[in-house]
Amino acid sequence: MSISTKGDVKDLALAARGRDRIEWAAKDMPVLRLIRERFEKEQPLKGVRMSGCLHITTETANLAITLKAGGADLVLCASNPLSTQDDVAAALVSEYGIPTFAIKGEDEKVYYQHIYAVLDHKPNMTMDDGCDLVSTLHKERTAQVPDIIAGMEETTTGVIRLKSMEKNGVLKFPVLAVNDSDTKHLFDNRYGTGQSTLDGIIRATNLLLAGRNVVVIGYGWCGRGVASRARGMGANVIVCEVDPVRALEAVMDGFRVMPGVEAAALGDVFITVTGDINVIDVPHLERMKDGAIIANSGHFNDEINIPALEKMATGKRRVRDFVDEYTYADGRRIHLLAEGRLVNLSAAEGHPASVMDMSFANQALGSEYMLKHANELQPKVYTIPTEIDQEIARLKLTAMGISFDKLTPEQEQYLNSWESGT
Repeated sequence: MSISTKGDVKDLALAARGRDRIEWAAKDMPVLRLIRERFEKEQPLKGVRMSGCLHITTETANLAITLKAGGADLVLCASNPLSTQDDVAAALVSEYGIPTFAIKGEDEKVYYQHIYAVLDHKPNMTMDDGCDLVSTLHKERTAQVPDIIAGMEETTTGVIRLKSMEKNGVLKFPVLAVNDSDTKHLFDNRYGTGQSTLDGIIRATNLLLAGRNVVVIGYGWCGRGVASRARGMGANVIVCEVDPVRALEAVMDGFRVMPGVEAAALGDVFITVTGDINVIDVPHLERMKDGAIIANSGHFNDEINIPALEKMATGKRRVRDFVDEYTYADGRRIHLLAEGRLVNLSAAEGHPASVMDMSFANQALGSEYMLKHANELQPKVYTIPTEIDQEIARLKLTAMGISFDKLTPEQEQYLNSWESGT
């Protein structure tokens, strides 16, 4: 397969529509706009070749425009076969001159050809969402690794993989865990995933959640967001969790907590948000009732044992866009959404621009920080400095027209002293 260095997208004729939607998202991304204005003047990324493996959405496009404004020589590919918005990919190539390799629905072969295409750009910096770019570099493009100054990772699943690489001594350059900054995971994971996951499920099914038993598997920040939003829509929420502290927190938050195999017989809708493999497995699939709906909002489609579901079913048909119906021998029907891929980006548009404003501000400022400090850093996973995290929060509050208190000199002195007491 021969791919142009300018990109590989579904249809360049979609570019005008993509441009309009990118501009619409930009109106709700004031922090990134302020960063872009400074980047245009200071050019902190000038001369840096950057390859990004990200969800190609309107919000990502605004990040890409910001990075280019800062001087980066940027190319992009998709970080998931179903998350690309084809009009946005077309606009990035045609309207903004950013080579983009992404087609919604691309198969695994094309997916990795696109990753190879952005690595052919010979990057100095990487920007990942799920660690596929970095892992491919380490496994298949080892000769390019010495050219990499640093990388950035957007999501929980990618950070898990990177920390495993660090622990096993195979990570060869420093990577910033953008996901671990407070202005990312406390907001993007909780409010973004909470809303967009239900958006994807509702768009795919037109299901009324009120009165349904919704089983949320995983109670990290994403699970917290999904559970709270489902309850807000009237669902009866059950949480399944392996961490006793998180399970206790779910109980204290007012949710029913039980093992997944028990919840399997009760659930109408199942949502996985763990970042782990086969959290819905054969014992769960065997107990599910007729009409059960299964969705995943973790990065990879590993959370549901889809091969087992395929073997258990006697029939399969697509009944709606992004809804595959599996029929068991006894007549029960199980519905899998978006082929088990992250439902919020496959069946909907992903997170709202307002919350991605903070996440991508972390990416932009994180790139600047890593470029400045790469020589001081070891090949490890790092968290963005607190002062940058807090500056993003301050900018967001300012853009929202919200004022907040500051410590007085007396209060600062008190907090930094030990002499005072009863």
